[in-house]
Amino acid sequence: MEPVHGSENIAGRTSLREVMARLRRHRPVFHSEADLQHSFARVLWEVAPEVESRLEVPQRLSARAEYLDLLCIGPQARTAIEFKYFTRGWTGTSGTPGEDYVLKTHGAGDLARLGFVRDIARLERFCGESALNGIALMLTNEPSLWTPPGPGRRPTRDQEFRIHEGRELAGTLLWAEGRYKPNTCRLTGSYPLAWERYSRQDGPGGEFRYVAVFVSPSAGGGGDGVVDA
Repeated sequence: MEPVHGSENIAGRTSLREVMARLRRHRPVFHSEADLQHSFARVLWEVAPEVESRLEVPQRLSARAEYLDLLCIGPQARTAIEFKYFTRGWTGTSGTPGEDYVLKTHGAGDLARLGFVRDIARLERFCGESALNGIALMLTNEPSLWTPPGPGRRPTRDQEFRIHEGRELAGTLLWAEGRYKPNTCRLTGSYPLAWERYSRQDGPGGEFRYVAVFVSPSAGGGGDGVVDA
């Protein structure tokens, strides 16, 4: 397989778009975030068998222990991926072969946004100044995450963490206008958000979309993170 270049590449061998296109054919829905991670790693191997996948890889960042969801190791490049799978209630049968799904409503969309932005900040640290690139991926059937807020909507505590279509994440993001400093996130890069359709199932809550943020090595935070195989 010829090397793949550009910000969307995974370990220099394929693109996120190609992996997601193949993944949706057999797994349009997932039972859990762990199910998504495992299925993604399996499809990545089918698309690019020369890329090794490692789940839950520990990172040494100061005195804290942090874990990377997925490390993709190619012949010449590596990619760090963080996943978020946030759902509203949906029940149905989907996939090949067909499986029964009972998805729960996670609620707390503000915390889902916070978690996704934190993933981006963590990837900036993990990538550092190395040749590692990163991808923060959110898959959801909750429309409030991708829909812009309506005019006249009152400010919310996660106002600066909105991740709807057309939004751009950059700089210092304050939680509740800075009244809760532990949730402040600082991003080195600028990340415009564009949501992609993933799958469409029957009934309310049956539309799934995903958004991906691509972190380049140059956007890293000074090499604070170490990624091990």
